[in-house]
Amino acid sequence: MNPLSCIIVDDEPLARKGIELHVNEIDWLVIKEQFSNAIKASEFLRAHTVDIIFLDIEMPGLNGIDFIKSIKTDAAIILTTAYPQFAIEAFEQDVVDYLLKPIRFDRFLKAINKASEILALQKKEYTEIEDIKEDYFYIKSDRKYIKLYFQEVQYIKGMKDYVMIFTDNDKYMTALNIKTIFSQLPKDIFARVSKSYLINVNRIESIDIDSIMIGREEIPLGNSYKEAFLEQHVKGKLFKR
Repeated sequence: MNPLSCIIVDDEPLARKGIELHVNEIDWLVIKEQFSNAIKASEFLRAHTVDIIFLDIEMPGLNGIDFIKSIKTDAAIILTTAYPQFAIEAFEQDVVDYLLKPIRFDRFLKAINKASEILALQKKEYTEIEDIKEDYFYIKSDRKYIKLYFQEVQYIKGMKDYVMIFTDNDKYMTALNIKTIFSQLPKDIFARVSKSYLINVNRIESIDIDSIMIGREEIPLGNSYKEAFLEQHVKGKLFKR
């Protein structure tokens, strides 16, 4: 297995040391850096890439949840915390796993293996989208290759390691995450409008301050995606007085 890189972000020295000892037991996992606060980690990630981030939640200055919201990274994030009450909010941020301190090695290894599988899916040389030609593409769904035309796709919803593609007449699930499928779709037709949704811009019926209507479905328009979406797909086509 190719080695994976990681960073540790935790304000407690003993907690960082505990994770370091666990990492040292896995020969294909390498620590790039350790940080006592999330602000320094954020600065590091502007210039460096890593595969896995071990992240505490309760930290001074910038907590772990806000740190996730503030960065753009393809790294697998594993939260390490003594507080179970943050689990629901954490998984809403698409973290890979949630480890409660003190962290047992068997539980740590399970989280690492899960992260490794997700990263392999993202980085593999081929994709489940077999080919894109002209106005259609293929996905693999339920052991079959399904041909979908761009015009019939209304929107796509991300669900961790899968996406659900909603068409005019049906819906299809395939083992791709939302970043992977978006990277291969034509950007003049499909737009990322929130953390969990892609839309076919040709199917838009109306746009509100925080939502987009496609048929009877109200798609959330996320604040961090709104400006780029409006600039690329709306402003140039807006009739002015």
